[in-house]
Amino acid sequence: MKYKLAEDARPQVTLLLIATIITIALWFIPYMGILVYPIRLFVTFIHEGGHALVGALTGGSVQSLTVASDGSGLTYIMPSGWFASLLFSSAGYLGTTFFGVLMLALIRYRVSAKTVLLGCGILIGALTLIFGLISPVFNFLSLQVGFSSVLFTIVTGSLLAAVLVALSRFLSARAANFAVAFLAIQCLLNSLSDLKTLFFINAPFSGSDIMNDAGNMATATAVPALIWVVIWIGISLFMITIGIRLYATGKGKAAADSLFED
Repeated sequence: MKYKLAEDARPQVTLLLIATIITIALWFIPYMGILVYPIRLFVTFIHEGGHALVGALTGGSVQSLTVASDGSGLTYIMPSGWFASLLFSSAGYLGTTFFGVLMLALIRYRVSAKTVLLGCGILIGALTLIFGLISPVFNFLSLQVGFSSVLFTIVTGSLLAAVLVALSRFLSARAANFAVAFLAIQCLLNSLSDLKTLFFINAPFSGSDIMNDAGNMATATAVPALIWVVIWIGISLFMITIGIRLYATGKGKAAADSLFED
């Protein structure tokens, strides 16, 4: 079945391509990592937030959510059962991909990019407050992370939330649209990049004993971790394909020039 690029989607797709090219270019330019460091922390918050939210919604007890200075993250939870554990372990990578697709869908169907940025700021702030601060306080005696990790999470989460809210307030419509597209692409590409890394970590004869989400799935199901990584990659690619297709060919409500209004 053939698909044709919708006329009203052309400006949005152009912006998306620009954001993608810039993102990939920054990966290969020396010392440019420092420029995207805050965005890497944003993606980690989304990843760990996926774990925490699914864990809480399935009846588990979230003990802490922490983000480290190297861009990694940890979410400790006592799941409510075997199936809840599977959902919790899958929610990080798949949740990040879904969030990136959702951001693109929102601006495609004429939700204001400033509103999306504000929503992102509120989300990061809520994750920081509830799972980064309140949960560790209530689970202090059984806390499995250090005080420095909790403090770093609170400080960076608060700063990210404040910056996102400020961007939603002060950016022009054009700049806000680019910011949302750029953040969405960061979520999508970083999720795929992390899954690629996870694939090699769990590859046969890698010799790695790093505990990770795929390892948790293997422990719970006796299905090899590498198989779960392949499944997650397949689901992520499927979500991205559907999201981009809807973004580019769907009959969105956005006007063709809405992306460039001030």
